[in-house]
Amino acid sequence: MAGLQLNFGPLKEPIGFIKLLEWIFAIFGFATCSGYSGKTTLKTTCKNNSHVHDFAPTFQYPFRLNSITLVPLNTCNSTDVIHLVGDFSSSAEFFVAIGVLAFLYCIAALVMYVGYLHVYRDGKRGPIIDFIVTVIFAFLWLVSSSAWGKGLTDLKYATNPDVIKNNIGFCTNLAECSSGGVSGMGSLNVSVVFGFLNLILWCGNAWFVYKETSWHTEPEQHQDPGNVAPPAQNP
Repeated sequence: MAGLQLNFGPLKEPIGFIKLLEWIFAIFGFATCSGYSGKTTLKTTCKNNSHVHDFAPTFQYPFRLNSITLVPLNTCNSTDVIHLVGDFSSSAEFFVAIGVLAFLYCIAALVMYVGYLHVYRDGKRGPIIDFIVTVIFAFLWLVSSSAWGKGLTDLKYATNPDVIKNNIGFCTNLAECSSGGVSGMGSLNVSVVFGFLNLILWCGNAWFVYKETSWHTEPEQHQDPGNVAPPAQNP
């Protein structure tokens, strides 16, 4: 029978329990990255009129810093708008996209395990497809977490007020600049950690899914004919 047959037993097995953890960890992974918002603060004193300005631009996901204004036009008689430097959207968006796709796949897999396990295990293609997708996601978590980890390191550097004031001519020619601090990025650090935890989970779950496939077969037990005892004869 191919209809719905609810069975929560698989959630107690490694294949279902780890998939549930993957679902939870995927949420934490993309939510801690996409939900971040911070500020970097630069304090300036104009050389021509001693006016004091505090600039605190907000940066957030997807971290296109080069579109964020740091110093507005005509500040201290400046003739240009000064933006933050850097665009880290590619690595951030890739990481979040993998998290969202993994989240959706986990939901589909859990529905299959809980409601259609008999269909999943009776056929050959279901476990094989599940195994292939699991391996692909494990690889994607490795790539996206590594890329986002590098992007986060560059993001921290680009939003450091000390780095900013040393790299813009405004703080040399028109104003005296000092660092005002930058928001903590603890949640972004957590997102990278969850990315690699997801990698570990998906790699581990690949083994349990593989055991469900027709590729994993128990070795046949062969007996040595020479060791087989002859049948007992009746007197």
